[in-house]
Amino acid sequence: MAQSDAAKGGSPAAEDAARAAEQGEERPPAPGIDITKPHVARMYDYYLGGKHNYAVDREAAEQALKLVPQGRIGARMNRWFLIETVRWLVREAGIRQILDIGSGLPTQQNVHEVAQAIDPNAKVVYVDNDPLVRVHAEALLATNPNTIFLTADLRDPNDLLNRPEIRSHLDFSQPIALLLVAVLHFIEDTQQAYDVVRVLCDALPSGSYLAISHGLIEEGQKEATQQASAVYRRANSGVYPRTREEILGFFTGLTPVGCGLVHISEWTPPGRPAGPTAGDNVVSLGDPAVLRSLPGMCGIARIDR
Repeated sequence: MAQSDAAKGGSPAAEDAARAAEQGEERPPAPGIDITKPHVARMYDYYLGGKHNYAVDREAAEQALKLVPQGRIGARMNRWFLIETVRWLVREAGIRQILDIGSGLPTQQNVHEVAQAIDPNAKVVYVDNDPLVRVHAEALLATNPNTIFLTADLRDPNDLLNRPEIRSHLDFSQPIALLLVAVLHFIEDTQQAYDVVRVLCDALPSGSYLAISHGLIEEGQKEATQQASAVYRRANSGVYPRTREEILGFFTGLTPVGCGLVHISEWTPPGRPAGPTAGDNVVSLGDPAVLRSLPGMCGIARIDR
């Protein structure tokens, strides 16, 4: 395979990835897994420093990082938001059931590990439409009866909610935390995305929670963001960041918790000082100006009826 333009003159990681591909060192983990085309879950894994990615993913990720250099720290901040949200939900809000849609590949401090470190009986359902995620999730969860993985598409929430596996694992008469972390911006049509969130939230009882992180498009970054979006469209899914007002629309009718919807650099778990600390083991504290430039927002809201 010829070395791509992204690898030529690019980072050492991209050059190593291209050489590995040329030498035939990489093999798919299971039949039917396509490693000839970039995949957004594997690109995200690469940003986090994971090992579940391939040459084509690393090359595409490097292209995106040239356009949005904050992408790697953005992925780590997003992971910090996910981990701290789960800790707060289980430890402070008393949640014992979590529905994580668009869960992505296993990485450090997975949702079930964070939740079950606080309460081993906490129930977790992971949902993703990626066969590679299923391969790794099934291996990881083989001996964990309180956690299951379902292959389903977020864009068809009714199908997901009607799955017998989810109904047998989660008690929909008791509060559930719905995690839609870095996933809604893969739905192009904003009204469709709103409808998906509404259907899911309407199925949850009062006292449940919704946590969202989402790509943000800002005036000064529009051109770079659009070019980066084009890189993702060449992968298995386009990415469609939204304005602050559009992202806020996902929380319509819900009760904001803590700081509500804010820029990801400003978010803090309810009752905690703002921003990650040195002991979080997920992000390294960096230049505050860089953190403020990250193109993302996040927040938590409660479902009250």
